Amino acid sequence: MADYMDFFNIYIMGCIQMMTGFHFFARLLHKEIKFYCYLLFAVCSIAVIHYGPDGRIAEFAAYVLMLTVSGIFICHRDRMPVISSGKMFEAAKQSFLYAALTVEIMQLCYGIVNSLLGVLYPLMFSYNQKIIGLAFMLLGNMVSLLLAGFCYHMVYRYFSYYEAIKKQYAMMVLIPILMMFFMGEYINSSLYGFSMTDDRRVIVYANHYHMLAIQLLGLASLFCILFAYKKLLQSFRLSTELSLLEQEERSLNQYMEEARAYYGKTRSFRHDIKNHIAVVKELLQKGKTEQALNYIGDMGGMAEELSFPCSTNNPVVDILAGKKLGIAESMGIDVSCSLFLPYPCGLRDIVVCIILSNALDNAIHACKNMEENEKRYIRVAGRIQGDFILMEVENSFRGNSMFKKGTGLSNIKAVAEKYYGAMSIKTEGRAFILHVLLIIPQHPECISRQLD
Repeated sequence: MADYMDFFNIYIMGCIQMMTGFHFFARLLHKEIKFYCYLLFAVCSIAVIHYGPDGRIAEFAAYVLMLTVSGIFICHRDRMPVISSGKMFEAAKQSFLYAALTVEIMQLCYGIVNSLLGVLYPLMFSYNQKIIGLAFMLLGNMVSLLLAGFCYHMVYRYFSYYEAIKKQYAMMVLIPILMMFFMGEYINSSLYGFSMTDDRRVIVYANHYHMLAIQLLGLASLFCILFAYKKLLQSFRLSTELSLLEQEERSLNQYMEEARAYYGKTRSFRHDIKNHIAVVKELLQKGKTEQALNYIGDMGGMAEELSFPCSTNNPVVDILAGKKLGIAESMGIDVSCSLFLPYPCGLRDIVVCIILSNALDNAIHACKNMEENEKRYIRVAGRIQGDFILMEVENSFRGNSMFKKGTGLSNIKAVAEKYYGAMSIKTEGRAFILHVLLIIPQHPECISRQLD
């Protein structure tokens, strides 16, 4: 009977425990896993833990290692066998954090239930010990899994999103998790190391209460750490949004001032147009055709200065794109713009300004780093498709597909996601292509223009 109970407890319940933790681990990674992968992981983990070194620390390390290796493979299974070292390290760091969190929650939950059963077991001495032992084993495993499942659900629901925001701060959670485990093992050995047992090998030294309190406080501390981490990342996010708003304000003020200056010159030109026409008419009437043509040429030059180099149907964006592309053109870079924007519309001008400003700055910087005899170009395009605006900025660059996403691309991504859009980048040979998708808010004037 004891052999069957040991087999059930070690292998059957052990596999269920491993699959439960693996399911939570996969959910944190936001990956869909086939059922056979659960079985394969459970069997391999049981084998490694059972035939590996004895001791809870060794079991903890083996379980964490199995989850970490599985996480690295899961994160990159669609991109095997080519994995960059940077992505490998990022996946390993993320997987190790999630693995340690998964195993520590499971250990705390089992510790709480075992301590609770240790408190209740002395009260059952007068009953059939075989039945009580079987009942406690089944009840302990079931309650432990339910408690672990509940904790996993709470972590996934309330903390997994915020953990994914700033993975560079993962050590702020990982170190306390490891510290809690080793401190728990030290306290466990200190309390139970000198315990007394009776002839039935039942621990009679009454320190289960101490361990129950410590395990409960450990689980509560883990959630407090996650809560504090969540609040810290929220403050980082708010700080980033505040910086973004400050950038928006500076950009908007700059381009609005330039728009006022352009429109002031335009009003002056329109005010004087009658006088210009009168002068041309007088010259033609007097037969001074050549002077009239020269005067018309001067008027054309003035009109050219007042026109926007890039016409997007949005005056503020026209100024921005014209200024940036003008800088690029003065550097010998071939530029073109075929971007059309609905105006007026519910989409704020500053959204497009920040996206184009950062995109064009990056494009100019990339072209600047190229040799002058190389083909350097910047193409700005965009179209309206349904309720979406798809913008594309393509530029030449050195052709190295390995590049670092700097502040410019981060700002574009932040603005696009803030307004429920998306950003994507790709490289084709020596061409760097940035796509930004924005949702057009439904505005009456915008709808009427689309229908026209």
